[in-house]
Formats: sequence, structure tokens, C-alpha cells
Amino acid sequence: MQINKLISGYVTERDYPPENMDALLDFYQSKYIAQQIDILEYKSIFGYLSGRGAVSAHDYAQLMK
Repeated sequence: MQINKLISGYVTERDYPPENMDALLDFYQSKYIAQQIDILEYKSIFGYLSGRGAVSAHDYAQLMK
């Protein structure tokens, strides 16, 4: 999956660009939880973004405990 497609989907739904990779990951995690994307697409997105340093809000919260 290309980053441009990820960002385009974010902008289309939110009407503004993501502030960072973390915001983009959180957005696509919410899509997965809402069953709007399947597990294969989610794994692809997660792998791509986490490989570039993105940390989900859930993971960040766990680190802060």
C-alpha cells in the first residue's frame, strides 16, 4: 500500500492531513475496529507505518504505565 493512498483516505474523511505517522496509524486502527477494513489490509498498514516509527495511542499508553 502506498503512503499517498493512506493519507488520501485520512484527508477525505477528516478534511485535514494527519499531523504525523502516529495519527495515521490510529486512524486506520479505528477503521479496523469498526470493521471497515479487513485483517490483511490492517496488517499491511500496521506493518508499513510501524516500520517507519509510528506508535499507536494504545501502545503509547502502555509505555506510560
